[in-house]
Amino acid sequence: MVVRSSQEGAPGPVLASKVGSGRAVGVSLMLGSGLSTQLGAAVAALAFPVIGPVGVVAVRQWVAAVVLLGVGRPRPLSFTAAQWWPVLGLAAVFATMNLALYTAIERIGLGLAVTLEFLGPLAVALAGSRRRTDLACAIAAGVAVVVLTRPQPSTDYLGIGLALLAAVCWGCYILLNRTVGERLPGLEGSAAAAGVSALVYLPVGGLALWHHPPTLPALACALAAGVLSSAVPFLSDLVALRRVPTHYFGIFMSVNPVLAALVGVVVLDQHLDVTSWAAVAVIVSANAVTVTTTTTTRPAGDQTHRS
Repeated sequence: MVVRSSQEGAPGPVLASKVGSGRAVGVSLMLGSGLSTQLGAAVAALAFPVIGPVGVVAVRQWVAAVVLLGVGRPRPLSFTAAQWWPVLGLAAVFATMNLALYTAIERIGLGLAVTLEFLGPLAVALAGSRRRTDLACAIAAGVAVVVLTRPQPSTDYLGIGLALLAAVCWGCYILLNRTVGERLPGLEGSAAAAGVSALVYLPVGGLALWHHPPTLPALACALAAGVLSSAVPFLSDLVALRRVPTHYFGIFMSVNPVLAALVGVVVLDQHLDVTSWAAVAVIVSANAVTVTTTTTTRPAGDQTHRS
């Protein structure tokens, strides 16, 4: 007979407790990341009347570049042509996506703009799938979009179009990010793309700020938007991804439209009607179901780290 110590089985519960604690921290970080992103967008909207979306996006791109270049430490002089092309494409996506989204927020509100933008990752997740579940999610999301954009005398079609452009850019970001990740190590590709985008916005942002001189509060809002929507989510996501499975991350990313709608109500006094809230819930659910039931695991970075 083998006599076992009463403490021999202890590491199991202790390890389980540590894993559970780690996941709880990860979930808190993901929720904090999403809330920070939407608060950043709301704070950015406060600066629109003074410096406009272009000025705010320029400041945000500069903040994102400082953060990503500091973390990724790219070596652009060593990049080959095959590495530079997807990096330049990613830089163009960064620049276009944020400007389209922020201009859409100015025109149609935070909740609706972010909800429509989330069609981008949903479309990529559903592309090529033949599962009935995914087909049902696609149909449900399509109906919800029709409900959200239903024609009314006050419908801002340009704002809706810009939000959909941001969605297309996010889908392109996912595909380009995969290519960049395959051709460059670590975060070098994303950091280089953020740097190029920031350089593009030097003359663009400078001209915007020249024509719309920033007040101190507006500049503070733009800087806060850069920190809240770029620096904080980027660092939070990096830590969270070490504590939670990839599919958990995708599910929690899907909560962003709800957070955006809530922040829009509290910070910007932008209210959605009951029908619009129901449509937002359908799109969020379609995202969550698609991510949960996807059999092929994708890198979590596919849906995050947008600078």
